[in-house]
Amino acid sequence: MSMEELIDVYDENRVFTGVTVPRKTKLEKGRYMLYALALLENEEGRILITRRALTKKWAPGSWEIPGGGVHTGEDTTTAVCREALEETGIRVLPENARVLYSYRNDDPKGDNYYNDIFLCKADFSIEDVAIQEEEVIDVRLATVEEIKELHHSDGFLHYERIMSALEKR
Repeated sequence: MSMEELIDVYDENRVFTGVTVPRKTKLEKGRYMLYALALLENEEGRILITRRALTKKWAPGSWEIPGGGVHTGEDTTTAVCREALEETGIRVLPENARVLYSYRNDDPKGDNYYNDIFLCKADFSIEDVAIQEEEVIDVRLATVEEIKELHHSDGFLHYERIMSALEKR
């Protein structure tokens, strides 16, 4: 992996601008990076969720689903498969990943992005999960009801948008 992760920059129509910048760059209005999140669903219909490490700068200890930033040259399908494998050890084939929900985030501080939430079907159990210990402190296979309960007790990142995605599966 390179010392500094690079991202491609997109316009308000989600068209690649031809510009590549370091991942931490604050983007001007009308410029966006891409993110991809994985609703990793096993054959029993349970979703793999993770709890962020307490050392994370943003939202430490919050529950979330795996995912992250799209690297330069990647599309969101490639990124969601890579992120799932890196963060959980679960291999998702591109043909088993489909976008359920997409949205755009415009942030006055320059954290502008498009985010695709994928349903990723795979045959796995909790024993197959290999977490990145510097990133994750807990992992569970959860039903939609359990995700709702966790949101109300502990908070769940991107909750409303994840629920919108789950309604489309």
